[in-house]
Amino acid sequence: MNETLITTLLLSLKIAGTATLLNMVFGTAAGFLFARRRFVGRDFLDTVFTMPMVLPPTVLGYYLLVVFGRNGSVGVWLKETFNFNLIFTWQGAVAAAAAVTFPLVFKPARAAFEEVNPQLEQAARVLGLSEAAVFFRVSLPLAWRGILAGVLLAFARALGEFGATLMIAGSIPGQTQTLSIAIYEAVQAGDDMLANGLVVLVSAVCVVILLAAGRLLRVRGGGK
Repeated sequence: MNETLITTLLLSLKIAGTATLLNMVFGTAAGFLFARRRFVGRDFLDTVFTMPMVLPPTVLGYYLLVVFGRNGSVGVWLKETFNFNLIFTWQGAVAAAAAVTFPLVFKPARAAFEEVNPQLEQAARVLGLSEAAVFFRVSLPLAWRGILAGVLLAFARALGEFGATLMIAGSIPGQTQTLSIAIYEAVQAGDDMLANGLVVLVSAVCVVILLAAGRLLRVRGGGK
């Protein structure tokens, strides 16, 4: 395995891992909120959170450019507050991967929490547990398999993210060039050996992750 391949793999794992960690926190929290609370605008927010599953990645990438670009509201705030520009950085690639894969954590987490019997949570409250304790000691332990399956799928999808990442982070070798983008660049350059190596690597990682996620879903559903 040459140095370029190792660098690209490590960068891709860092980007996918960071994006997945963010989604594991915020996607799980959002899933629990939607499973247990009704509020004004709930259906609209559900649609917004789900849209990355159906939007073309380039469209989502354009939205991210509008928000995080030099003239975007968040982009201007980041520049003025932290003197930081998200565009064409690995953090920008994280933002793209997180946006694309958020529904893959949010939807399974919501479904998993909806399957938890609310009476068990109420019994814990009657016994004196705080809301935080009820979540971490009752709700989360009962829903973790479904959440973890979503997290694994999100990681696999983040590892293969291409369109939105290319829009917001570009293709800078060693800085923002992920495995998927490197495959595209290798094919464009006619480097079949590098492209074949990257394709096999990505495929192997995704197969392992999908097998693990499938196993978790079968266990959750009572299968073998």
